[in-house]
Amino acid sequence: MYRATRTGVDTSKGSADNSAAEQAESEGPPSPAAPADRAVPTAPADRERSGWRRWAMDTRPLRRPAYRRLWSSTIVTAVGSQLTAVAVPKQIYDITGSSAWVGYASFAGLLPLVVFALWGGAIADSVDRRGLLLVTNTGIAVTSLLFWIQAVTGLASVAVLMVLLALQQAFFGLNSPARVASIARLVPKEELAAANALGSTVMQTGLVAGPLLAGALIPVVGLPELYLIDALALCATVWAVYKLPALPPLTAAAAAAGRAGLKAIVEGFRYISLHQVLLLSFLADIIAMVFGMPRALFPQLASQTYAPYGEGLALGLLFAAIPIGAVLGGLMSGTFSGARRHGLMVIVAVVAWGVAVTGFGLSSNLWVAVAFLAVAGVADMVSMVFRGAILLSAVTDELRGRMQGVFTVVVAGGPRLADVLHGTAGSALGARTAVAGGGLLVVVSTLVLATTMPALRRYSASA
Repeated sequence: MYRATRTGVDTSKGSADNSAAEQAESEGPPSPAAPADRAVPTAPADRERSGWRRWAMDTRPLRRPAYRRLWSSTIVTAVGSQLTAVAVPKQIYDITGSSAWVGYASFAGLLPLVVFALWGGAIADSVDRRGLLLVTNTGIAVTSLLFWIQAVTGLASVAVLMVLLALQQAFFGLNSPARVASIARLVPKEELAAANALGSTVMQTGLVAGPLLAGALIPVVGLPELYLIDALALCATVWAVYKLPALPPLTAAAAAAGRAGLKAIVEGFRYISLHQVLLLSFLADIIAMVFGMPRALFPQLASQTYAPYGEGLALGLLFAAIPIGAVLGGLMSGTFSGARRHGLMVIVAVVAWGVAVTGFGLSSNLWVAVAFLAVAGVADMVSMVFRGAILLSAVTDELRGRMQGVFTVVVAGGPRLADVLHGTAGSALGARTAVAGGGLLVVVSTLVLATTMPALRRYSASA
């Protein structure tokens, strides 16, 4: 979300789609010679987790060398990307003195993200995903370097910043579907939820640590150096991707010429429309984010409802609470990552998110409000883990890239729509009323969805 039985869905190929499995165990990029029906072997020691380990984060996917490389590189870039995420709006505000321009810059990156995420998903299904990741990660690194150059030369051009931001988001849109779709080729099906929990925990940790580190570094090294640090961190990602095994399409048809065109994108949307559980998983996230993401109202709440606690302290805590809760959920992911009823877990998590957001809206005490937001963060992590697992397990490999492209669009677009909706409702009804009402809408809408459309709640990874 912040930031995831069946009706007509064939999951029988889930294990088969882990081709290149034995390749993933090697230390370098081998030839893609493993047969497509080979699954990543599960060691006997992996099958049971006893004592405290069953409650802690499930780290079994880290025993797979290829996945471990991909995940380790994410640790570095999760923080580095947040340095740039802080530096861009800070620089724009310094140039213009206007928060409106900061908002315009955010929307400047949305359109290329949407377009290139959809196209990138189609490309990821037709080429070697490792090669695509190499090109796009290099592009993101070069863009960060260009951010540094314009900052260190004192160019002070909002237009240049917006163009570079749009370029960066285009590369990210191309990169994200291939990166996530590759996971199912690096770990066995039964470890997909655990792998998603590991990745999501790192990203949420970056959302907390990155802005804090940026705030500490700007007075010491200056704003331009934040871009340079991000560019250098991305070099580690490029190296980690280079060491991955080759990840070509599993079938000759998927690699056919012209596969990554408009027709392929349309085929992806047609696939979603014909497979109800996928459509419902996207819809559940849209409900949670559009109705229940209240971040646009945090400044108003900090300056009005929680002003006695100190506006700056309140604002920082409100923005940090959801990511902190998500990190805590990830650290305790062993409590839920082994669940087989993935669809039911998504529904429970979204309802819990709605209840927590409602509690936040009704809270006049800052610490109670932060606690509710942290609970919402835990629910967000659970939802992300199982929505991601559904996408990787219920879809055949030749369509995973396109499904991840749509997923990227939903995750990026939902919170932005929520900003508009909550900002408007907060001005008309009051911030707390808008937040609590949005939370209740999440709960009611999700329960109606689960009752009238049973495909999602019935979906099981073992089906």
